[in-house]
Amino acid sequence: MQDERLLSPHLTGEDDSNESSLRPLRLQDYIGQGKVKENIAISIEAARERAESLDHVLLSGPPGLGKTTLATIIAGETGRPIRKTSGPAIERPGDLAAILTNLEPGEVLFIDEIHRLNRSVEEIMYPAMEDFVIDIIIGKGPGARTLRIDLPPFTLIGATTRPGLLSSPLRDRFGINCRLDFYEVEDLERIILRASRILKLDINNDGAYEIARRSRGTPRVANRLLKRVRDFALVKGEGNIDRDMARRALDMLEIDEQGLDNVDRMILEAIINKFNGGPVGLETLSACVSEESDTVTDVYEPFLLKLGFIQKTPRGRIATELAYRHLGIKFKGSFQEPQLFEDESND
Repeated sequence: MQDERLLSPHLTGEDDSNESSLRPLRLQDYIGQGKVKENIAISIEAARERAESLDHVLLSGPPGLGKTTLATIIAGETGRPIRKTSGPAIERPGDLAAILTNLEPGEVLFIDEIHRLNRSVEEIMYPAMEDFVIDIIIGKGPGARTLRIDLPPFTLIGATTRPGLLSSPLRDRFGINCRLDFYEVEDLERIILRASRILKLDINNDGAYEIARRSRGTPRVANRLLKRVRDFALVKGEGNIDRDMARRALDMLEIDEQGLDNVDRMILEAIINKFNGGPVGLETLSACVSEESDTVTDVYEPFLLKLGFIQKTPRGRIATELAYRHLGIKFKGSFQEPQLFEDESND
């Protein structure tokens, strides 16, 4: 299960206790995502100069990269309170209407997984975002009438891991669109050193670098691995973390130097050994590794694609020569150059 996986980018129960304390509260303390930070800082300053609410913000990117943290920082930088909810939690139009009518002027409304809003709920958002009004239908049949309610100006921040699933009318109403990408190892190293200071851990730069390069470009994973290495160092050493201690701990957890675990290697080995390097369809691959197709698409594939270990083609997934080399398997020949595609419906 993805929620039980050590390298899962999704929030798990073990993250709850420490994640809030490790989150930065100011934009200047937010490490990485330089272009995103610069764009947001300019937009916040411009809104402040105009004495207006900040434009609606859409944050997209793989899970665990700090979208919720960034939303909280934006609210803090604008000096406004923030109200948090999620797309699946808003089941009916009345639920959204209740939230919107209770917002304070200038308040920030954060909706996580906004791509999972019901279509009927989403339609309420259009006039709310554009004109700060909502239309409620009272009654049924010939006697039904529309009641228009004015809303105070507010800022909607939506977060999504699947921007392609957002409808065009909703996506077009966001004035600020920010895409978060996987972090560089150097930025993750700084995040780990910052977290170590907060947790009062004895770690040197080499130890932080070793954890960072196996963290799949994801701060949430980096913080989780740091805690596991901390426990290992406490039991097997004297509590201090250097490169050797970090390497021993992560090797024991079967996380290799590229940040791959058993499931990642299982996916690559299935493509190479069972399907002669591919192509293989998503459903077939998911059945081979006993994972849901959505889990393979959302959790495992993004990082394997980033590393260049797999490629998506119209006929399915193929393993690249880099994957063969990483697993120590002899490359069996060159593939025909695949045509990459963006349409997720062909997955």
